[in-house]
This record gives sequence, structure tokens and C-alpha cells, in this order.
Amino acid sequence: MVGFSVYLSAPLTAATRAYMQAMQAAGFSGVFTSLHIPEDDADVLAQRVTQLAAWCRELHLELIADISDRGLAALGWTLAAPQAILATGLTGLRIDDGIDLAAVAKLSHVMPVALNASTLTSDDVATLRANEADWSHLEAWHNYYPRPETGLARDWYAEKNAWLTKLGFTTMAFVPGDGELRGPLQQQLPTLESHRGWSPLAALVDLAQLHTGRIYIGDNTITPAAQAAIAAYCATGTITLHVTAAPAALTGELWHNRPDVAAQVVRLVEGRKRQLLPTAPQPAQARPLGTLTVDNDQYGRYAGELQVTKVDLPANAGVNVLGRVIAADRPLLNLIGANTPIRFVTASRHY
Repeated sequence: MVGFSVYLSAPLTAATRAYMQAMQAAGFSGVFTSLHIPEDDADVLAQRVTQLAAWCRELHLELIADISDRGLAALGWTLAAPQAILATGLTGLRIDDGIDLAAVAKLSHVMPVALNASTLTSDDVATLRANEADWSHLEAWHNYYPRPETGLARDWYAEKNAWLTKLGFTTMAFVPGDGELRGPLQQQLPTLESHRGWSPLAALVDLAQLHTGRIYIGDNTITPAAQAAIAAYCATGTITLHVTAAPAALTGELWHNRPDVAAQVVRLVEGRKRQLLPTAPQPAQARPLGTLTVDNDQYGRYAGELQVTKVDLPANAGVNVLGRVIAADRPLLNLIGANTPIRFVTASRHY
């Protein structure tokens, strides 16, 4: 399941709803919001979350809100008497640290509850079991990290996620946006530090390969290009690569990586079969990571083979350079597996 974030520190507008409609059309099915920003007025916040919940119902989107004990008190809500929470239309709550787990266990019989995946311990699990929590309503959601250098380590995340999955939790993590970034730092909102600067699709594919059950956009928006790329991946597993100066003959076709995955390049099965590009030799150029190439006539029977470099490679007289995958999409190259469908899109100035 993929989702996105809508924050309530500013009024909800027609543009907000239009974005929600576009994301729903692209295959997104959940919305995340936050209810514990200290500077927000509690009455305004309650009105906005009720409005957001109404839009989510109309668009058939789940709505999960992050809340702390301070946020609960400010809104006049209690987990022991959740009627006011349910009245807003929220689908579920993500519970921050500091909230009594016995109350969380009781709430899980009324609505879905997401726990803090990164800080959850075996003692916490024992407490929830002792208080007879409804395990079918419990999930484990990681945080995002606004400040650069503070996101989670990939290896630690993989180990923690494996433990949570073994316990039966559905896990969730955030990927960065590439549209309007959330303030005040506007340095993207990933869960993994390594994803900062990656395209939303690249980070999403990496999290999916780490067996993450739910993946949400952390920032305010993603671009239409990213929406289309994620929609294609979720529908058919297609990897979209945005390329500078991509030849029109390539962007109009669907390609596939070979079933025998090469170590240093992505090799497109159909390149030599289709022969869509000129293969007369051109001046040799270096092939840094992400370079799109075609083998020329000097390679004999390999002429017409299309490749994308996964590492930096030197110039080769038998290879013509066509263009280069944009930096944000280059992490995708090492995530492309056997027979993976690939589509090339000419990179716009706005992506």
C-alpha cells in the first residue's frame, strides 16, 4: 500500500483537494497527517482534521493521524473514551512515545493503532499482549527525519523491520517528496538517511525490497512525473528512468532488463532485436554511472545493444553515448532485477 501526507498547519484549499484526487487516481490509498504540532491552535486543528477526514471518505482514502500525549490533551481527547476521536472520521492513530500502552491496547479494540516502529521494544510487546491488545489492529510505523544526517541506517532498519514482521506487525516507512518540501528545513522527509536526494520511486522500490508493508510520501507533495512513475511501478512493476536527451525512439517503447542480471550495466533485451538507433561509430566518451549507451558497428554482432551503466566506466570506441539518467533516479539502477520492465522518459526542467 502506498500513501501520502497532508499537513494541517495551513488551511486546506481547493488545491489540496485536487492534489488528493490526483494521488488517488495514481493508486495511492492512504493519507498521513500530524496532530501534535505545538504551534497549532487546537480548535482550528480539530476543524481541519474533520474536513480532511471528510475528503478522505469521499475519495476512499484511509486517514491516519500522528498524535502525542500533549496533542491528546490539547484536543481534549482520551484513549479511554475515544468517541471524540472517532467522530472526526479518522481511520486510525499513530501513537507517539509517552502514551500508556495499556490505554493503547484498549484503543486497538476500537480502531487501528500504529506504534512507533523504531523505538518499540520486546517489553512493549509483552505489555500489549498482557493487556490483550487486538493484534489485527496494531501496526508499526517508522518516523521521518527532517534534519539531514539523522535518518535511519539501512542495515539497522532492515534488521528492525525483520523483527517487527516476524511478530506480525505491518510496517510502514516514509520516502522523500520531490515537489513542495515540508518546512521549516525543507531538506526532505525520508525514514532512511540514504534516501535523502533520491527520487520518490527509487526510495519506494528500495523500501519495498526491504519488505515494508506501507510506504508513504513524507513531504507535502510529489511532482506529476513522480506520480506517474509510482503509478506505473505499483500497477505493473515498471521502472521509470528520467533521462537527459533521451532519443525519441527509446521513450516510445517498453524495455526489459535481461533475465541474467549484469554486474556493471543494465542490458535491455530488445536493443539488438529492434535496432531503433543509428550504430555508426561516434567519438568515444566516458560513461559515468547512469549513462545510456548503444553499441556501435565496431562491436560486430553486439551492434544496437542498449545499456545503462551501473558503475563508472571508461570511454570505449565501440560504444556511443546517448544520454544520462538524472541523479535522483540513478539509485534505481542497482534495484532493477531480472526481466524488470523499464520505461525511459525525457527529464523536464522541473524534475
